[in-house]
Amino acid sequence: MTLLGGAAAVPAASAAPAPVQAAATTLSTTPLRFVDIAGDGVTLKANHIAPSAPGSYPAIIFPSSWGLNDLEYLVQAKKLAARGYVVVSYTPRGWWASGGEIDTAGPRDMADLSKVVDWTIANTAADPARIGAGGISYGAGISLLGAAFDPRIRAVAAMSGWTDLVYSLYGDQTRHKQSTGLLSLTAQLLGNPGAELTGKLGDFSANRNIDQVMQWAQVRSAETYLDAINANQPAVLLANAWGDTFFGANQLVDFYGGLTTAKRLELRPGDHAIAELTGLAGLDNDVWTSATRWFDEHLAGLDTGIAGEAPVVLKLDDGAYESYPAWSALNNTTRRYGLGEIRRLDGTGLLGGNPSGGWSKSLPADADTIANGGAVLITNGLAAITGERPQIWLPHVNRARAGVWAAERPNSPLKIRGIPKLHLKLTGTAAQGTVVAYLYDLDRLGRAKLITHQPVSWSGGTGNRSLDVDLTATAYDLPAGHSLTLVVDTVDPLYYEENSAGVITVAGGSYLDIPVK
Repeated sequence: MTLLGGAAAVPAASAAPAPVQAAATTLSTTPLRFVDIAGDGVTLKANHIAPSAPGSYPAIIFPSSWGLNDLEYLVQAKKLAARGYVVVSYTPRGWWASGGEIDTAGPRDMADLSKVVDWTIANTAADPARIGAGGISYGAGISLLGAAFDPRIRAVAAMSGWTDLVYSLYGDQTRHKQSTGLLSLTAQLLGNPGAELTGKLGDFSANRNIDQVMQWAQVRSAETYLDAINANQPAVLLANAWGDTFFGANQLVDFYGGLTTAKRLELRPGDHAIAELTGLAGLDNDVWTSATRWFDEHLAGLDTGIAGEAPVVLKLDDGAYESYPAWSALNNTTRRYGLGEIRRLDGTGLLGGNPSGGWSKSLPADADTIANGGAVLITNGLAAITGERPQIWLPHVNRARAGVWAAERPNSPLKIRGIPKLHLKLTGTAAQGTVVAYLYDLDRLGRAKLITHQPVSWSGGTGNRSLDVDLTATAYDLPAGHSLTLVVDTVDPLYYEENSAGVITVAGGSYLDIPVK
């Protein structure tokens, strides 16, 4: 929404997506037409465009993003129509001039999507056997879920979408504050949230009725309907950003692994809906290039070559691409870095070697540092545009408020590929609390670039506990001579934290596992 160890493999270095294969000719198209489509008890505002010549054509349906309307995909719709597609874009219920209340990709939205498919088949030159769906954010989620409920959808291009809304809201039991706040504000300003959505967002922000909110979110998660999607066998393209602060990349990795359809997973630098943004303005855009190739291959019957390519595609910060046959092929080994005792001289511990005991580091609960994940959409969005990760000056991290561990500087680059995993031993914990882990690339001048991070919270019981944290998936090359550095504190503005007064103590036996290519 705008506005989730196979055989060894050699990646295809700098393998950028192939150019879009041109249609035999650029077709003339009908004028853009605005229409009303009868949804499930409401009227949906929509538009459509198609080749003007008689014939039967593959069709693509675009539900608009959260907060936007059916004009969102106008430029891409015109391009696709000129390639030989019927394109129908619509505004989901509860937004702008469409009727009803926002259903957040729930059962009513699924019924609406099927009604749009019905209308497209009945009123355009669409071939009923070649129907696709796609979009960005909310449109991605509706399209992917729709492929579970309507077997007529044969191909999906889900860009900056989610697969597990529970994880998006409560990842590692930590509520996402800024992203849900922005979603709520957008719904109030531009839509009709109704009692259901308003109530669920209220419960979420107040941290009450958690089971009910999770059940509501589970109904709206493609992960819940994975078996149905696999049974229907649509071709599924998932394209997201590494730093998506709405729908973290880890959920897509899990979902992709469970798909048994024709599938492709692409991850790029940036934040939510940033990587594909320029494509909406008609500029050259890698995400839209892949989406067009995907539809050409699986709907139009063109041989774009995409079906024969390695299906897991990663874009690095320098713009280079790598391709892999499976997610498990990203890394060859896992390196374990034990967290060592904090030195009194510089307030830093060694990150490396076997996990050691006999030490502890106390962190004041509810105390922030300059280490943070940035601002939703903005920080990682700018990083995608500039190619520079968000950074801090590590000496300014308050050692009285954070634990800092730095590894020895390697003589050769360290190629991190996959999901780093942190195991923390905590002693004397309160019944509930939150810690946030940040992994940095530290140069010799003290500048630290954020590689990945993740919060984790707990509730229930007091005393000693172990936390296992999957940091957000990443692809990052740590330069030779730089130090892999871990910072752990207790507050990040991106998230609600569950701390009360007191301290949180990290103890010996903690370690970090890094997947390495």
